[in-house]
Amino acid sequence: MQQTNRVKNPDKQRKALFNAPAHIRHKHMAAPLSSELAASKGAKTLPVRKGDTVRILRGDNKGFEGKVSRVDLKTYRIYLEGLTREKVDGTNIFLAVHPSKVQIRNLSLDDKWRKEIIERKAAPAKKAEKPKAKPTKKAEKAPAKVEEEAAPEEETKPTEKKAPAKKQAAKKAPAKETEEKEAAPKSRAKKTSEKGGE
Repeated sequence: MQQTNRVKNPDKQRKALFNAPAHIRHKHMAAPLSSELAASKGAKTLPVRKGDTVRILRGDNKGFEGKVSRVDLKTYRIYLEGLTREKVDGTNIFLAVHPSKVQIRNLSLDDKWRKEIIERKAAPAKKAEKPKAKPTKKAEKAPAKVEEEAAPEEETKPTEKKAPAKKQAAKKAPAKETEEKEAAPKSRAKKTSEKGGE
């Protein structure tokens, strides 16, 4: 995969966005999956495709849910069935929505390549879960012993109310500062008398 340098200059960022090749544009069309879908598929985001059901999360049409009727890679917009507005002459036109403002609610899995992509994205998540799911026998026994040992110690010690360390340090600090302040005027007075004597 080709490595690209991170660019902070807005002119160059816009140039890269508007002159991007099709495979990069497709990645820019990604939208987050709903929490239920993400849990079942093992992926957080996927590019939006025709046939997906999405919900709008931002803007005037927030909460609208519909099926994607068209994906426009040139303008980075998607169009939903039923999301239209009426022009002055009476014709209805579809409203364009940016994919970052929607959440995928249902995936269209008509195409085998998309299924492969989901399987590939889900594979690292499954590998990460396996080590956590199987704790060793020693690890299971060790915490129980620690809890048993900690309980008798707490019972034998009398409960003392101690001030937090910060408060104790704060009490000591002002005492030192006042001692320094009292000592400081004396030293200044000596210096002025020495200068005055010369």
